Formats: sequence, C-alpha cells, structure tokens
Amino acid sequence: MPNGIPQSPTQRRPKAVASSIATNFLHLRNPFTVAWWSAAFPGFGHISLGNYVIGFLMFSWEMLVNTQANLNTAIVYSFTGHFEMAKEIVNIRWLLLYAPVWCFCIWSSYRLTVDLNKNSLLADRHHSPIDATSMSFFETNSLEKRIPWISVAWTICTPGLGHLYCHRIPTAFFILIWWVGISYMSHLLQAIQYTALGDFEQTKTVLNLEWFLYMPSILGFAIYDAYANTVEYNRLFEMEQAAYLAREFQAPDFIMPV
Repeated sequence: MPNGIPQSPTQRRPKAVASSIATNFLHLRNPFTVAWWSAAFPGFGHISLGNYVIGFLMFSWEMLVNTQANLNTAIVYSFTGHFEMAKEIVNIRWLLLYAPVWCFCIWSSYRLTVDLNKNSLLADRHHSPIDATSMSFFETNSLEKRIPWISVAWTICTPGLGHLYCHRIPTAFFILIWWVGISYMSHLLQAIQYTALGDFEQTKTVLNLEWFLYMPSILGFAIYDAYANTVEYNRLFEMEQAAYLAREFQAPDFIMPV
C-alpha cells in the first residue's frame, strides 16, 4: 500500500485502456442521455460508450432500413400535413423491421450505461492504473490537455474533425465518411450555393430531403460527443497526473486531510 493508496494485485476493472488509435475509458454518464441518443439515431448511444462494433452495426442498420422504408420522406409529408402521401410512400415491409431494433438500442444503451457507471466507481475505488501513452508503428496516442470548444468548432466545420482533435479515431472516421456520403446524396453543398446566391426555389428543387434529414442528428451527436470526450479526457489526464505525483513524490506517511 505505497503512499496510502491501496493497489489491486490485478487490473480487474481498468479505468482506461489506451491504444494507438483511441483511449477507451470509464466515466460516469447519465443513462437517460445515452438512451436519448439511441432514440435519436440508433447506434449513437453505443458509440458514445465506446462500444464501436455494436454502435457501427446499429448505425448502418438504421441507414439501410430507414432508406428502404422511405421513413424520412414520410416524416416530411407528415410534418407538412400530407398524411395520405406519407401513407402511400412508406414501405411497410421495411418499416415493421424498424421498431424492434430501435427499442433494443434504447434499452441496451441504457442498461450498458448503468453497468459501466458501476464499473467506473469500482475502478476509482481500486485506484486502477491509467495508461498515459500508447505508441505503435502507425500512431502515437497520449493524454494531454485539450480545449473542448476547439473540438466543437472543428465539428461544426465538418463532423468527425472534432473527434480527430481529441484522438478518438474510430468515431472520427466513421462519422466523417458517412457525413461526406450523406452530403453528396442530399446535394447539401449545391443547396448551400444556391441559398448563398438567393435562388431559394432552386435550393428547394435540388435538396434531397430523404438524405438531408439524417444530418441534424449526426451533426448534433458529433458536437455533443466531441465536447464530452474532450472534457472527460482532460479529467482523465488530471487523474493520471495526480496518481503519478502521489506515487513518486508524496511521502509514504502522508495522511490525506479529510
């Protein structure tokens, strides 16, 4: 028990695991917030937790089923009062596949958040070690102080860049690739160009609303997740630094004031 800090003989519940492409770590999250992101866009809740395989799979499933069911177009018609057109365009065979997996994503992300919160508290109690640096042939990843609002600014510029700034590379490239694809399919840049020229009728003609409706959820999640991860990485940096200073420089007989 050096420096009054009990050390676990094995790292049963690690606080953070660093690799060259990202640092996956435990911290307290609001289960309802994670569940809400799963409801807004299946897969986002799991991606925010670092469960990339399930998150990417659910995201891809959402894109496939939503597009095949013409759900976004039906939503546009419903919001504009064209209910008969919405009923005609929606593909029921695909739409009925949507509800069960959507509900599962919400339930699974909520349950997983509760469990990870428990593991986070136990990792803090056991003073689990934190990897500060990970190096490989391809990439170097180290904990450092970053400015959260810079990650937000880059995300607003192009979703995915904020995650590159805070070195969460799997999420960064996944969001960036999908954003480029959806921007192309929705003709977003053409619509922005016509809007800047004041040709609003041409903007409405060229914009593909079926694809455009994906973008608010993706942009909103990218901003939230990049900001939240930058803040939590900063806290992780402070925890690792405090543990290092206590281990290397604190007197063994020092009693922490309560």
